[in-house]
Amino acid sequence: MATTSQKKTSAQKVYDTFIVGAGISGLAAAIKLKKEGYHDFKIIEKASRVGGTWRENTYPGCGCDVPSSLYSYSFALSSKWSHLFARQPEILSYLESVSEEFNIASLIEFDNALENASWDESRHLWVLDTQKGQYLAKTVIFATGPITESQIPKLPGLDTFKGEMFHSAKWNHDFDLTGKRVAVIGTGASAIQFIPQIQPKVKELFVFQRTAPWVLPKPDMPLNETSKQVIDKLPIIQRGWRKAVAGSLTAINVGLRNPGLLKPVGAAAKQLLKVQVKDKALRKAVTPDFTLGCKRILFANNYYPALQADNTKLIPHGLVQVEGNTVIAANGERHEVDVIIWGTGFDVSHPPIGKKIINAAGQRVSDLWKDSSPEAYLGATLENVPNAFLVLGPNVLVYDSFITLAESQLNYIIDGLKKMKSKGFSRFEIKSDVIKAHNEKVQKHLQTTVFNSGGCKSYYLDQNGRNFAAWPWSLATLKKRLLSFDLADYDVAYEAQRSRSAA
Repeated sequence: MATTSQKKTSAQKVYDTFIVGAGISGLAAAIKLKKEGYHDFKIIEKASRVGGTWRENTYPGCGCDVPSSLYSYSFALSSKWSHLFARQPEILSYLESVSEEFNIASLIEFDNALENASWDESRHLWVLDTQKGQYLAKTVIFATGPITESQIPKLPGLDTFKGEMFHSAKWNHDFDLTGKRVAVIGTGASAIQFIPQIQPKVKELFVFQRTAPWVLPKPDMPLNETSKQVIDKLPIIQRGWRKAVAGSLTAINVGLRNPGLLKPVGAAAKQLLKVQVKDKALRKAVTPDFTLGCKRILFANNYYPALQADNTKLIPHGLVQVEGNTVIAANGERHEVDVIIWGTGFDVSHPPIGKKIINAAGQRVSDLWKDSSPEAYLGATLENVPNAFLVLGPNVLVYDSFITLAESQLNYIIDGLKKMKSKGFSRFEIKSDVIKAHNEKVQKHLQTTVFNSGGCKSYYLDQNGRNFAAWPWSLATLKKRLLSFDLADYDVAYEAQRSRSAA
């Protein structure tokens, strides 16, 4: 088949590296490349500002469930956080300030989305078609993130709904919810944050819950100006804070790998529910029926109070049908509403970047992922996709900060780019047997983790029940594996080999 890579592009500039996306991963990639003395790279961003998921998600109450001290770059600690757990506007502001501080903003071509990335085997180059033209690059870093494609179920009668309807990731701030009858679909990480914010405004709030999540108290507190000044003047405090948070998350990860260790925590959480939720029927409905940690652990102090408000009704069933402005639950319960807000998360098992990548065999990567979730090597390289990296790809999820994970992967990626430059090879591709053996081992060791054995259906599992998200070992093990780009894992070709192949 004819691909974009067959266009005549010989006169174009060839970049050493092309970065797609200016969220947390893309910014870190650019900063680390500059630090290593790389300047011949191009960054494109589909939006008009940096921030990724923290730019897109602006729903009321949006914030991070990882403490601020850890949800920040290791090379750009901040003393400006107003709470132990940062809110979305602060995180976005932080990312923008970092991009300015490290002179990255001026390097980004905004409002320019990738349309196709095609591998040109004859020249060992990527041909990148964007909204603003075509580019060539020796290597590509796809830093588009895993949380980008909002998900709305296709339900019977949805097109008959005459009220207002939007997903939490595309919040309609122009619509006033005051006095409205609102149905919230889903009780995941976003929903438990915005439900307490909208509950006091609405006339009636119907919360559709398919599965009760584990919601633990959030150890949050405000940081006043005095606290910020002390942290600013004594960086050792922030480094110590960061180390302590990392240590506590390491302990959680041990439990996720050894579910038996979490049973006492789960039992204590259920006892706490007796204090948090007085009504027995409601308490039973919000009590999880799976092991703590099987699905994402949520943290909130105001979610259960919002569910117990007079104008709120929890419906412990999924939404299955819509008839006009009537929403119908799986148990047949019907309610008239003016607004539907989807808190149904994202399609993370089929990353949208796959629709844009055409591999060395001329195949669109999303077609290969159609009936299964993606596989990668250390979440960074894909089979038959040469000279390219993913950041935060499959099976690197550890209960920690995404920023920590991205930085760890970028150590691996940049080591690969440095070896490519120093050794002079023009093509590298993960070996088929290496990626196969890696993923077989990952899947084997995931079987005993809480994600696979905890008795729940989570977004970690694809439609075939395969865990495409989690890393089955410790963060320390992942970091160690990502310290060095081992050329023995890759098929490597040099310029002379490319020339002979083309001839």
